[in-house]
Amino acid sequence: MLLHSQNVDDFTVPHIKYIREKKLRHHHALELLKVLCTEIAKLKLSKVVSIFKPAMQEATRMGIPEIVEQIVLSYPAAIYFWNPDSKRFIFQEAILWRRERVFNLMYQMDVGAHLKRLIYLKDRWLNYGLHLAALLEREQQINLKASVPVAVLQMQRELQWFKEVDILTPPCYKEERNEDGMTPTEVFSNTHQDLIKEAEHWMKDTATSCTIVAALIATMVFTAAITVPGGNNPDNGHPVLSKQKAFIIFGISDAVALFSSITSALMFLLILTSRYAEEDFLHTLPSRLIIGLTSLFLSILSTMVASVAILYLVFGDNKAWILIPIIALASIPATLFGALQFPLLVEMIQSTYGRGIFSEKSDHAPIG
Repeated sequence: MLLHSQNVDDFTVPHIKYIREKKLRHHHALELLKVLCTEIAKLKLSKVVSIFKPAMQEATRMGIPEIVEQIVLSYPAAIYFWNPDSKRFIFQEAILWRRERVFNLMYQMDVGAHLKRLIYLKDRWLNYGLHLAALLEREQQINLKASVPVAVLQMQRELQWFKEVDILTPPCYKEERNEDGMTPTEVFSNTHQDLIKEAEHWMKDTATSCTIVAALIATMVFTAAITVPGGNNPDNGHPVLSKQKAFIIFGISDAVALFSSITSALMFLLILTSRYAEEDFLHTLPSRLIIGLTSLFLSILSTMVASVAILYLVFGDNKAWILIPIIALASIPATLFGALQFPLLVEMIQSTYGRGIFSEKSDHAPIG
């Protein structure tokens, strides 16, 4: 019965079959990797090192933690492999190439906290681990843009890396200078100038566009609030349609749209008047953008609800069917805005308020 159900799922939903096959291939690849690593570990030490070392370095560079994990489990000393050309350990390479999954894995598998000490060992160019976290070279930039498409999130990710390594670095090493005579902070500022400008330009363009939209919505809903649909009762001044449910819905949604659009406009104005310092891209600017976009989306949604309520009050008397096309048309702007901005909003919320990129834990016990 279970097999029949699986076959039906594969036939009716091809995507399920594709995911299942992909997971199966991944599982088989891991099993093969495990067998290979186990067999290689049985060879002579020189042969083991000659095979595992380049594989470990390439897996770290490409950010493939599964390979790193299996190699270290088969040959624990692999965690201390180093590159004789750059004089960097694998752990330092993970910092340089911003491979947080490899970084997390090796950090969690380090039973004696020896890897932490590698952060303040110098490489060939006298760079400490904090210098490596501050560096942003061309190839690193390409990898960063491939994983994080928006400049603001790219800058935030770079700051998160720098802050994480800064926490692990003893205070006496934070002001050390490399071969170029630069401290880690100076290296960060120097290598991130272009990214900061790009992020600032993106933030200003986004804030300007959204401020205009928020101001238009605020103007429109304020006008609707003082121009009561149906007019007022000349005897007492109360709205004629005040007892109808549609009017109550209109009043509530109009008020929500007004206050949320004003909030959104204020947030975007704060973004436009920001000093755009490096630290601002870590929490301040992303938080303002999150509040601004959320408020703007809420104001658009509330405006659509208020518009539907007004149209129903005017044209929907004894014609309930008119609600169907009105709701369908009113949902288009909110849907378009949500489809375009919601993925970015979710990613920004996760990056700013989520667990972070350094919270993953290894499923295996520490090595040792």
